[in-house]
Amino acid sequence: MFDNLSERLERSFKILKGEGRITEINIAETVKDIRKALLEADVNYKTAKQFTDQVKEKALGQNVMTSVRPGQLMVKITHDELAALMGGEATEINLKGSPAIILMAGLQGSGKTTFASKLANWLQTKKAKKVMLVACDVYRPAAIEQLRVLGEQINAKVYFEEQSAKDPVKIAQNAIAEAKKFGYDIVIVDTAGRLAVDEQMMTEIAAIKEAIHPSETLFVVDAMTGQDAVNTAKEFNDRLDFDGVILTKLDGDARGGAALSIRSVVNKPIKFIGTGEKMEALDVFHPARMADRILGMGDVVSLVERAQEQYDEEEARRISKKIAKNQFDFNDFLGQLNQIKKMGSMKDLMGMIPGMDKALKNVEVSDDAFKPIEAMINSMTPAERSNPGLLNGSRKNRIAKGAGVDIVALNRFLKQFEQTSKMMRKVQQMKRR
Repeated sequence: MFDNLSERLERSFKILKGEGRITEINIAETVKDIRKALLEADVNYKTAKQFTDQVKEKALGQNVMTSVRPGQLMVKITHDELAALMGGEATEINLKGSPAIILMAGLQGSGKTTFASKLANWLQTKKAKKVMLVACDVYRPAAIEQLRVLGEQINAKVYFEEQSAKDPVKIAQNAIAEAKKFGYDIVIVDTAGRLAVDEQMMTEIAAIKEAIHPSETLFVVDAMTGQDAVNTAKEFNDRLDFDGVILTKLDGDARGGAALSIRSVVNKPIKFIGTGEKMEALDVFHPARMADRILGMGDVVSLVERAQEQYDEEEARRISKKIAKNQFDFNDFLGQLNQIKKMGSMKDLMGMIPGMDKALKNVEVSDDAFKPIEAMINSMTPAERSNPGLLNGSRKNRIAKGAGVDIVALNRFLKQFEQTSKMMRKVQQMKRR
């Protein structure tokens, strides 16, 4: 995420390395390089210029303490300005109404239908809401089927009407009437998109909005389209006056132009970001945390929040007792892996650890990293999983063949498992002292 921009900004700050104080000359050179980095990241030119003018003004107005180097001060100023540029504070979604109605808008291919399902899942699991999804794309049968399938995955009601019904306004109204009848808290209306902005699409979405009076109108856009995303956001906002922006596919965006430009161009907050394909891959957008990540500082707060979401207190106590008795087994190990996987993609998690982006540069971080381990554990019998001490030579050969790995890989994993078990026992012993 934002790899190219992070690297370029780091180079910009190096201009001040070794400088004893901030001067108009060295600041001008640094700011010029930062502006170039932003433009290369596909940030809107006007936004980039205003941003660097602000940075320059604040830097020259600072009295640098002897304990703070000019480069460090520049990083701090840039961080604060990046956070302000992206909105300053996280903006909550408006869930007022009975039911609350959320209208989704965006181009075809932006990830709108998938995001509608992710949002429904988030509202169900994080806010304990009863959610109904509504299929109002009457032009693509595949869109209705996609929403239906995704709704089944997250156990959410999907309202749709037969293909003979071609009036999306009527479908939305009928869905809301049914939601009121059956006590749904939230209705998410998925609308039709086009490959490009056109008058018919805009008129249709505007008519739906006028008819259902949504609590929130959210514009969904693919972050990887950069400046095109900003231009499209402006066109949609001019017609729909939406309430917030959703950036999808942010995990694949190495530049960051859309995230940095949209707020300043349309003056509407980014509310959520999509960070992967899984239904759980959705995050509330926190500008300051994103500024941390852009500047290579990681995002420890979000990492801890994700860990806490997956933390099962009762399971933790059970595991703790087993570790103390030296009974931690492969079933427990597999359970811990599954908890980590639920936190999100490995690449995204690694990016939240300060300095890890730089350490893993040019290293492919794959979500498939755990698959060989899972295959080895799943190739064991129930007795072997419960009692690691049973694994002799013949059993190891059978497990390796069953998992499709060589015996060296299996032995390496078994050694790592043993070391992990010993380390956890030591930690437990230290806690009891």
